[in-house]
Amino acid sequence: MRFYRPLRPLRALTFDLDDTLYDNRPVIARTERESLLFLQNYHPALKSLDASYYRRIRAELRQREPEIYHDVTRWRWRALEQGLRNQGFSDAEAGAGADAAMAEFARWRSSIDVPAITHQTLRALGARWPLVAITNGNASPAACGLAGYFAFVLRAGPDGRAKPFRDMYHLAAEKLGLSPQSILHVGDDLAADITGAVQSGLQACWINDRGGDFRQAPDARLLPHLEISRLESLTALL
Repeated sequence: MRFYRPLRPLRALTFDLDDTLYDNRPVIARTERESLLFLQNYHPALKSLDASYYRRIRAELRQREPEIYHDVTRWRWRALEQGLRNQGFSDAEAGAGADAAMAEFARWRSSIDVPAITHQTLRALGARWPLVAITNGNASPAACGLAGYFAFVLRAGPDGRAKPFRDMYHLAAEKLGLSPQSILHVGDDLAADITGAVQSGLQACWINDRGGDFRQAPDARLLPHLEISRLESLTALL
């Protein structure tokens, strides 16, 4: 545990989900693979389409509507629906297909093997402080067994713009009835989690579990209050 700034008394902790509480890389790889397979088998007209087809539509959609990235679930649904219409599906058929594909996506996206040490750490921290999840992604804490640790979950899109924008950080403080400076946000992303939290007035803890060097990281902007290499190190604050 390395301290960069003095740590003020804590009254709550907020957590990023992906790659903070579990390794999200294999989850995303499997989800994308299974989602594409589902689409290819959904209708003969889609059999030969590959992942690049949908990536291109997503990119075109964001170019037309730059703010759509704040809600990744809606963005994905819109890209799927557009992709199906491009293949000759009617509006109703494309909407139904996008709904079916998103249901399959959600099933795999939240099929996460959360490490036992994450459960133990959150249980210990939650016995002292209220915990909140703040995520830009679309994994379901309830589906992967994490929801019970959190007072509430904030998700980019429905609950405001994506991190590092201040929307969800300030909403968390408001819902907790606390000043931002009494909250410690924990995350792995130096831009979304660390810069975003510090700019929003929260304290910030960087989980550096891949051996990075803050001084050489291209996305390092603002110093966190502390740096840890393992989530369980947070129990030292108890």
